[in-house]
Amino acid sequence: MQTVLMSPPRKARTPTFSAKEFRNALGMFATGVTIVTAMTAEGKPIGLTANSFNSVSLEPPLVLWSLSRAAASLAAFSTGSHYAINILAADQKLLAERFAVKGGERWSGVDFTRGCGDAPLLAGAAATFECYNRSRYEEGDHVIFVGEVERCTWRPDAAPLLFHGGRFYTELPI
Repeated sequence: MQTVLMSPPRKARTPTFSAKEFRNALGMFATGVTIVTAMTAEGKPIGLTANSFNSVSLEPPLVLWSLSRAAASLAAFSTGSHYAINILAADQKLLAERFAVKGGERWSGVDFTRGCGDAPLLAGAAATFECYNRSRYEEGDHVIFVGEVERCTWRPDAAPLLFHGGRFYTELPI
């Protein structure tokens, strides 16, 4: 019997769902919560809540996250040499909410130190990844950032802040 190799389709089929339905389905994937931080060229801290974080490689140590192409902070993250990914602990829910809202004074009263490239490292984070801004890929309405991790720290006793179905959780839902 002869095996016939079929070539894959050249293009994806048109979706049969709306953007809202897609977002709702994605929301069923529980994630941790991060605040990605950096310094602007003018020396001002910037940051935003993101749950689009993932490991890429152990050798070299690479992680990724994505940012909307419409985000006001895109230029600063695209041109800066470093950023930090701060994985939030359960007791940082209010901080996650503050950095998720557009506008306002996000940094007022926020305790942080400066890491690689002066990227802000948030006090109390469950883990931090200090990243060299290695590469960026434009895909759809987002830019995927790949960071080469130069330093990382973690608190083994920290409980994670979780995001599922459009809500933050400080305890595991049962």
